[in-house]
Amino acid sequence: MEGHGGHAAGASTTHAHSQSHQIETSVIKTMIIICAFYAVCYFLGYVVFLLLYLSPQSLPLDSSNLYFAAVFLEFGYMSINPFIYATKFDPVKQVLLRMIPCKKNT
Repeated sequence: MEGHGGHAAGASTTHAHSQSHQIETSVIKTMIIICAFYAVCYFLGYVVFLLLYLSPQSLPLDSSNLYFAAVFLEFGYMSINPFIYATKFDPVKQVLLRMIPCKKNT
């Protein structure tokens, strides 16, 4: 009897560990995507701002266009960030799916 209960507890612990590992992997993947997107968007902005500050006359394009493109990228990051979480991070995705009233969870 005790051996059977120990086996059930061991299976439950293994399932919980597997689920915990899956959530941890999902969090890591989501954070890698978020950090990469942040680095690309803000790095380009910082490069443009640095070029505008150091030598605004030597730029081949109109400096206001470069400035607005950099700002657009930075605001784009802030706008797309919640959507990345919604599509890549499973706990957030599950909560959002439950909030849709016409969606049946099976």
